[in-house]
Amino acid sequence: MSDATDTPIKAYAGAIFAIGFLSAMDAAMKAVSIDYGALSALAWRALIAAPIVGAAYLLTRKTWPDRQAMRLHLIRGALMVPMSFTFFWGLTYVPMAQAIALAFIAPLLAAILAGPILGEEVGKRILGGSALAFVGVSTILFGQSQMDLGREALLGSISILGSAMLYAFNMLLMRKQSQGSGPVEIAFFYFAVAGVGFWLVSLVVGIPPFPADEVQALLVATGLSIAGMLGLAWAYARATAAYLSTSEYSGFLWAALFGFLVFGEVPSLWTMAGAVAIVIGCWIAVRPEVIEHPMEAA
Repeated sequence: MSDATDTPIKAYAGAIFAIGFLSAMDAAMKAVSIDYGALSALAWRALIAAPIVGAAYLLTRKTWPDRQAMRLHLIRGALMVPMSFTFFWGLTYVPMAQAIALAFIAPLLAAILAGPILGEEVGKRILGGSALAFVGVSTILFGQSQMDLGREALLGSISILGSAMLYAFNMLLMRKQSQGSGPVEIAFFYFAVAGVGFWLVSLVVGIPPFPADEVQALLVATGLSIAGMLGLAWAYARATAAYLSTSEYSGFLWAALFGFLVFGEVPSLWTMAGAVAIVIGCWIAVRPEVIEHPMEAA
C-alpha cells in the first residue's frame, strides 16, 4: 500500500480510537455533571489537566507559538467554553447515544464548510458517506421522537444541537491548529484558555463546588480527555478535516457501549438501525483508493 493511502487510513483509525477515549470521558463527565453540574465538572477538570499537560508542553516545546498560532489557540479555547457547557448540560438530561446522534450535525457541517473555509476539496465519496450517515442519524432521531422523555430532555437536546454547531467550527480550527502546532501544545492551550473561561464564568454564576463524591470519575475524565485530544490532534495533522469528519460517526457506537456499561442505557431498534447506516456511511467515506486530498507530511 502506498504512503498516500496508508497515512490517511492510519489517521482515520487514530481519530476513531481518540473518539472512543472522548466517549468514555463523556460517561465520566456525565456522572460528575449529574451530581454537581456541568460547570463544576468542566472547571475542575481544566484545573487538574492544565498543570499536567502544561508540564509536558514546557519540557518538550522548542519555541513559543507565533502570533497566528496563538490567535488560533485563543479562539478555539474561547469557543470551547460555550461548546462544552451546552453539551454536558444537555447530556445530564439525554441518553448518551441520543446525545451523540444529535451531535452528528457537526461533522456534516464541517465536511461542507471545509471547502469554503479551509479551501479543501470535498470529494463526492465523502459527501455520499456523510449523506448515508445522516440518514442513520435521522432514523435514530425519529425513533427517539416516539419516546416521551419530558421537557428537560427536549431542552437538553436543543442545548446539544447548539453545541454541535459550535463543534463544527471547532473541527475546522483544530485542522488549522494541527498544521502548525503539535498535539501537546494544542491540548495545553485548550485547557489553559478554556479553563480560564470556565472560572471567569463561575465568578458570575457562583464558584462551582468541588465534586468530592465523584473524584475518581473526575480524574478518569481528565485522563481520557487528555488522551482523546492528543489523539485527535495527531490525526488532524495527517489528514484533512473533510476526510476525518466522518470518523465522528463512530462516536455513536462508543456512546452506546459506554451508556450501557455505565448507566444501563439500552439503544432501541431504531437506534441500532441508524447505527448500521452510520457505519456503512463511514466505510464509504474511508475505503482505500486514491485519495482526493493532498496529504501533509507528518
